[in-house]
Amino acid sequence: MDMEARAHSEHPEALRLWLRLLTCTQIVEKQVRTRLRERFGITLPRFDLMAQLERAPEGLKMNELSRRMMVTGGNVTGITDQLVAEGLVDRQDVEGDRRAWRVRLTPKGRKLFHEMAAQHEQWIVEAFASLNDKDLATLHRLLGKVKDTAREHGPAVV
Repeated sequence: MDMEARAHSEHPEALRLWLRLLTCTQIVEKQVRTRLRERFGITLPRFDLMAQLERAPEGLKMNELSRRMMVTGGNVTGITDQLVAEGLVDRQDVEGDRRAWRVRLTPKGRKLFHEMAAQHEQWIVEAFASLNDKDLATLHRLLGKVKDTAREHGPAVV
């Protein structure tokens, strides 16, 4: 049973909309996870880590990666170890801090990431294919209003 199926007509429309958003997110994320695994043999967390590194060509320290990905340092270390073993990222010592490492994409990792990112973009475009340009713009604008309201009423995470 998906999240949306838990709502009933007597629930507020806002709650039913929230559950629909969660359900859509879960469906699309599951499709992306499956396709990344089948097409590239990679997990979504590994793709996400590579995406963070692609945005920082000089590399990122492990604690920066952990913060950006909102996961524990142990998770980042495990993912990084796998990517290093495959030659997709490398570690460098951080000058002046013997305990820190800077991680960056290797040329092989950058090439693979660009292939995956292009395919990922296409999968997301396909997920929204039933919406025309006006629908997409309207949904984007309305969700922006929800985001702004949520930020006003609590600590921002994103």
